[in-house]
Amino acid sequence: MAASSYTAPEKQKPLLELEEHEEKHFTSSEIVRDIIIGVSDGLTVPFALAAGLSGADVPSSIILIAGIAEVAAGAVSMGLGGYLAAKSEADHYVRELKREQEEIINAPDIEAAECAEILAQYGAEPHEYEGVVNALKRNPKHWLDFMMK
Repeated sequence: MAASSYTAPEKQKPLLELEEHEEKHFTSSEIVRDIIIGVSDGLTVPFALAAGLSGADVPSSIILIAGIAEVAAGAVSMGLGGYLAAKSEADHYVRELKREQEEIINAPDIEAAECAEILAQYGAEPHEYEGVVNALKRNPKHWLDFMMK
C-alpha cells in the first residue's frame, strides 16, 4: 500500500497557527552595541581632553579646536575599528562555511554524527533524530545551513 500524505485535522491545527503567528525579534544587536560603544567612547575622550586643557590655562579657542579635532579623529578611529571588526567576522564566516562544505563532501559520516550529537544535546533520542539527519543529508544546502547555525 502506498504511503498517504493525509494529515489528520487535529495535527494540522498547530501548524496552521504557527504559520499565522509572526514573531518580531530584534535583529540589530550588533549595530546597537557599536552605537553604544561609539557614543560612550566619543563622549568620554573629548570631555577628558577639554578638562585637561582647561587645567593647562589655554585659550578657549584652543580647547574648542582640540575638542573638534578629537571628535573627528575618534569618529574615524571608531569607524575603521568597526569596519575591520565586521570584515574580519565576515572573513571568518566564509572560512567556516568553506570548511563545513568540505567536511560535508569529504567526511559526510562524521558530519552526520555531529548533527546527531547536536540534536541529542536538545534531548532528541536516536530514533527521533535519525530522520532529521537523513533529511539533511539529502539536501546539502540545508545541511550546510544547519551546521553553520
